Amino acid sequence: MSEWQKSNWRAKPRVQMPDYTDPDALSQVEAQLSKYPPLVFAGEARRLKRHLGAAGRGEAFLLQGGDCAESFEQFSADGIRDTFKVMLQMAMVLTYGAKVPVIKVGRMAGQFAKPRSAPTEVVNGVELPSYRGDIINELAFTPEARIPDPRKMLQAYTQAAATLNLLRAFSTGGFADMSRVHSWTLGFTNDQDVQKYSEIADRIQDTIDFMGAAGITADTTHEFSTVEFYTSHEGLLLEYEEALTRLDSTSGNWLAGSGHMIWIGDRTRQPDGAHVEYCRGVLNPIGLKCGPTTTAEDLKVLMAKLNPDNEEGKLTLIARFGAGKAGEHLPRLIQAVREEGAKVTWVCDPMHGNTIKSASGYKTRPFDLVLREVRDFFAVHQAEGTIPGGVHFEMTGQDVTECTGGVRAVTDEDLSDRYHTACDPRLNASQSLELAFLVAEELSKLRNTQRRRAAV
Repeated sequence: MSEWQKSNWRAKPRVQMPDYTDPDALSQVEAQLSKYPPLVFAGEARRLKRHLGAAGRGEAFLLQGGDCAESFEQFSADGIRDTFKVMLQMAMVLTYGAKVPVIKVGRMAGQFAKPRSAPTEVVNGVELPSYRGDIINELAFTPEARIPDPRKMLQAYTQAAATLNLLRAFSTGGFADMSRVHSWTLGFTNDQDVQKYSEIADRIQDTIDFMGAAGITADTTHEFSTVEFYTSHEGLLLEYEEALTRLDSTSGNWLAGSGHMIWIGDRTRQPDGAHVEYCRGVLNPIGLKCGPTTTAEDLKVLMAKLNPDNEEGKLTLIARFGAGKAGEHLPRLIQAVREEGAKVTWVCDPMHGNTIKSASGYKTRPFDLVLREVRDFFAVHQAEGTIPGGVHFEMTGQDVTECTGGVRAVTDEDLSDRYHTACDPRLNASQSLELAFLVAEELSKLRNTQRRRAAV
């Protein structure tokens, strides 16, 4: 895309981005970042794009999950390990249900910035700028903490690099051995509260035992003990994105070197805005959040801008409407895609449309509403004859109490016990794995319906 330059976004309207008070400090940080190695490489991004293309055809399924906003203070090897571990468990259960490969993409190693519903917030009569994520300012409610600091981009880069280093080691160093992963899941289903999922877990174990008897083990088969794991984040802070953008020498195209996949949020998808302008020029697969206010006309313009060559796997449409609303909004967007003949991968984000304020005053997401939106998403695609390509969750491997419900029921009264998120509530490890079992059931039903249709 010869007419595109990585700084073109600067001439476009910008929203949800900070106004730095020290332009010289910002320039110094950008110059320093521009010399650093990219965090990901073009070949990895192209491979993920191929996998996402398969998901769009129903030949794979995307599991995208991780933190609402990564924290500098809570950063730890154990935290990375625990989220990676539960995503492996979820992927195994989903693979069994879908009978296709599951693409594993973490909201990790870059998910540091967050859009906010208002530019300021008021506490005890004091109004200050909103917290926008650790890459921009600090959570502490003081005037000094809320000043955007460009140097935080350097800390974010360092943490992202360390996270990726550990994820790559976990992916290839034996931690992802299929038998080990399933033993963790069996431990989950042995709990009396979740016995109803033990039948699926036992079937997965039978499959692993059969493979072992046939000589397919971690010792004989590389794929049995390693996984491909990719990273993603919302491409919100464009100064950071531009500084890590690199020219791919093999293709002559530009790479967003900050993560394998970046997405445009529901608040930053203006067709003539800065975020769309940046994302249209990079070779990475791009996600586009589609909320209730997304019009068919805007979607058509956005698809043409973000995927002008109509390339499979390039554009993932992430639907986030709220429980009970997919039937109202999703069919008209599916029709817009049909009218354009666009190749997209449809993914469900059942988190962002289902945030409520609990009676105890905490922001939360009821598990039942999250599950209902996933089921709505599958039902609409089944009715439309289109393909549900994946799910996108805000989740953590930690035992937090931020979302209510689940088989090990978290109540409103429990939220204060371990409410650690700086922004939005996340599913904990138990809720995440339970949701994977329930989504696997939906995938299995869909697969059986497709078989029946094919047999007619």
